[in-house]
Amino acid sequence: MGRSLLGHDEPIHAYLLASQPPEHEELRKLREHTALLPNARFQIAPEQAPFLYFIVKLISARRVLEIGTFTGCSALAMALALPNDGCVLSCELNKDWPAIGLPFWKRANVAHKIEVSIGKARDTLAGLQSDDARKFDFIFIDANKDDYDSYYEAALTLVRPGGLIALDNTLFGGRVVAPKQADRLAIAIHAVNEKIANDRRVDCVMLSVGDGMTLVRPR
Repeated sequence: MGRSLLGHDEPIHAYLLASQPPEHEELRKLREHTALLPNARFQIAPEQAPFLYFIVKLISARRVLEIGTFTGCSALAMALALPNDGCVLSCELNKDWPAIGLPFWKRANVAHKIEVSIGKARDTLAGLQSDDARKFDFIFIDANKDDYDSYYEAALTLVRPGGLIALDNTLFGGRVVAPKQADRLAIAIHAVNEKIANDRRVDCVMLSVGDGMTLVRPR
C-alpha cells in the first residue's frame, strides 16, 4: 500500500523525500503512472523505494524474492540495486499489473533481472520450498494480508543464513493498535506482528517507514 505513517506534517514528509538520492527516471515515471490507477493504494510509499534499494545494496544481495508485484515499483527499485546477473523473482496473482511495469523495467535496462511468477503465491512458494538450492538473500512480503503468516513461515525456509526478510504494512494505517473484530486484515497483521516480536527463531525490528516495515533476520 502507498500510504505513509510517518507522524509528520506534509512539509516534513516533503523534506524527507527531497533529501533522498535522486530518483531513477523510470522509477519516478512508473510511480507517478501507478498513482493514477484505481488500486494505487497497493503501491509502496515513495520513501520505501530508496529504502529497499539501500537494503539490497547493504547485504550485497544477488537473489531477491518478492511476494506481491503490483505494477512493479518495488521490483524495479530492488533490480536497480542488484548486480547485472542478479534476479528478483516476484509473485503476482494478476498478470495485468506487472504488464504495466514491464515497459518501465525495459527502459531502465533491468527487465532481464525481474522474473514474475503468475499465480497464487502459496503455490509458487511451495514449489520453491521443494528446491533446496533456491535460497534468497532478501525476501520482501507485500501481498494478501490474510496470508502473511504463511508467507512469513515460507520465507524463513527460503532465506539464506544471514539474509533478511521485510514485511510491509505492519502498522496498517494504525488499525493494528486496537483492531476491531470485523477488520480481519488488521487482526491478521496484528497477529503476525505479535508472533514475530516473540519469535525466538529471529531477530527483528519494526520501522515506521511507509505504512510500517518489519525487518527480520533468522538467527
